[in-house]
Amino acid sequence: MKIVLSLVLTILLTNCSENNMKPIDFKDQKPRLIIEEYLSGNVKAWGILQNRSGKVTRQFSADLNGKWDGKQLVLDEKFIWNDGEIQTRQWKIDKIDEHNYEGTAGDVVGKAKGYSYGPAFKFEYVLLVPVKGKEMKITFDDWIFMQDERVAINRATMTKFGIKVAELTVMFVKD
Repeated sequence: MKIVLSLVLTILLTNCSENNMKPIDFKDQKPRLIIEEYLSGNVKAWGILQNRSGKVTRQFSADLNGKWDGKQLVLDEKFIWNDGEIQTRQWKIDKIDEHNYEGTAGDVVGKAKGYSYGPAFKFEYVLLVPVKGKEMKITFDDWIFMQDERVAINRATMTKFGIKVAELTVMFVKD
C-alpha cells in the first residue's frame, strides 16, 4: 500500500511541477496580446487533440466571432471536428483590470480565470466534456501566444485529478 501511495504522490507532484511558467514571465515581451481586441470580429482556427501519449486523436477547424462592448467580450465559437461532430460555445469574458479576466460559458464549471501579460494569455477553467454519454469535468490550462497582429498559437493541457489526459494545439488567424 505504501508503494502505491508513494507512486501516486510522485506522479501527482511530477505533473504539478511540470510547468511552472507564469503569465507575468512575459510582461516585457512583444507583441502585446489584448485578447478582447484580437478576438473581436472574425477569427479562423485549426487544431489537433492529442492523447496523453502524444497521439493525434482528432482534428478540427473553427470559426470564432467576438464582440467587445468595452467591458465584456462575447465570443461565439463553432468547432467542426474531422469526424463530423459540430460543437458550439459562447464565452462571456469580463475584463477585471489590465491583466485579469473572468469568463463563463454554458459548459464551464464556475468561472474561468484569465491572465494577460505581453504576448501571452493564460485561461484556467474546468470544462464539462462529453465522454461516452456522460459529462466529465476536465481542467484546462490554456495558453495563447500572439505571433503577430493576425496569428496566435494556443496550447492547452487537459488534466483530471492532476494527471494529464490530453493536449490541444490550435492556430488562430484573424481575418
